Amino acid sequence: MADLKQIVSRKAENDTKWREQQQAERENTVAMQDAGITEITTTPEAYARYLEMQGDNPTYSAGNIALVMFGQPQATIFATRDRWKTLNRSVMEAEKGKGTKIFARSPMGRGYTLADAYDISQTQGREIKQTVLRDDTKDMETALSTVLNYAVVPVVIDEELPVAAFYDQRNMELAVNPTFPDSEAFAAIAAEVAHSRLHAKGAFPGYDRDECDLDAQSVSYILCRRFGIERPMPDMSRLPELYEGWDP
Repeated sequence: MADLKQIVSRKAENDTKWREQQQAERENTVAMQDAGITEITTTPEAYARYLEMQGDNPTYSAGNIALVMFGQPQATIFATRDRWKTLNRSVMEAEKGKGTKIFARSPMGRGYTLADAYDISQTQGREIKQTVLRDDTKDMETALSTVLNYAVVPVVIDEELPVAAFYDQRNMELAVNPTFPDSEAFAAIAAEVAHSRLHAKGAFPGYDRDECDLDAQSVSYILCRRFGIERPMPDMSRLPELYEGWDP
């Protein structure tokens, strides 16, 4: 007769060990994530790299971007094995087990679990196509309309405006100068829409344009990177000052 007492005892012991290993791995990953975020928000070079990575990987959180940035410094576009499958790519056999731990939504639909993320260089399969927005195209017109729809204030035309777009927090309106090229307008509008949302019609009492401009310009850079629009990196000269004292 099987010794069920011993079998059950052994299972309980193994389950406890597994949970402890999972918890330790999770805590280690959280610590790595926090360290990465701290590096990003104190070092302009790391912050610039983060913006590029976030633009290339729009479906992943800042925390996961930080984990991949410092776990695989040469990574560009990354995903879990399941995500790569949806893109008709697969992880090469020799690369399996060489990914970086990130937080992925649990298959059960509740909470997050640890999963390996792989860079595109570790995969093979169908080429990934990127949407590139070009001036004077229907796609660009649609993109401009879409980003303007995110403004939480009235949008007005001002052909005397010296820039492509500007959020006026006093009058709570977003002014747009239609004489600028589409790509320049897209970059400026994205930043100013971000300002309008950060201000939130005055609901955010701590709003200050200078304090929030890096955030707004970062949103613009990420969107432009995502859709192949050239724009300069935001001014990061005040980066350490802006994030000083913040928890990761």
